[in-house]
Amino acid sequence: MNIKEYIASGILELYVAGSLSEKENEEVHVAIQENSDLLTEVLSIEKAIVKLTAATSKKDASYLFTSIKKEIEDKETKIISMSKPKNNWLQYTGWAASILIGSALIWSISQNNQLKEQVATEKQQLEEQIDKASNNLAEAEKLITVFRDKDIISVPLAGQKVSPNSYAKVYWDKKTNSIYLDAKGLPDPPKGKVYQVWSLKLSPLTPTSLGTIETFTADTNKIFTIENANESEAFGITLEPAGGSESPTLDQLYTLGAVTAAP
Repeated sequence: MNIKEYIASGILELYVAGSLSEKENEEVHVAIQENSDLLTEVLSIEKAIVKLTAATSKKDASYLFTSIKKEIEDKETKIISMSKPKNNWLQYTGWAASILIGSALIWSISQNNQLKEQVATEKQQLEEQIDKASNNLAEAEKLITVFRDKDIISVPLAGQKVSPNSYAKVYWDKKTNSIYLDAKGLPDPPKGKVYQVWSLKLSPLTPTSLGTIETFTADTNKIFTIENANESEAFGITLEPAGGSESPTLDQLYTLGAVTAAP
């Protein structure tokens, strides 16, 4: 259906009068927003109805009376017949049209505001998703560069008695005094517990805490960047109470690996 046929169908008049279903109102509203000719036609219809309302809203207080007939000869006073004032249906029609127009305009404005809010929300969500994807991509590219660096020391951490199936891997970048811990092989810690990472000197055995992994469960890729300025000879991961411990709980040692054992 082209624009002329659409206008000739009378649907715009029904739209202005608020006589369409909610679905039809939405369809016409979208069509008006997309086509300036339709918007012009709607404004023209509304203008015409407003003029009609103004022309028919004046009160008409005149009444038509029938002639009073007297029968002088019989000297009998007859009932004066008086015509009832006709209802000014045009006035009522005008007011009804005004109400319908007002309702339609209010509904249209409300729908437009809701659509704007929905579009703004969806736009914000999309921007957040794009930012997150961009950050993830940048982080992934950084990790690939680190893992391929020939100066990076790779240290596999094997599962211990308390959790023999656990495993992890440390990528130690001495130039930046940091390690990249791949902890994908660790199970989620129980409630109230947290993993703590340790740098170890072996002779004598001297542990130094590198901190706890507070975001382990929430992190999806399980790769964590941790500062390490120590001359580490080994790395270990223990399960500790929330907040961590000053020294490792050895019977909760999940993984352990020596730097000298790295390939």
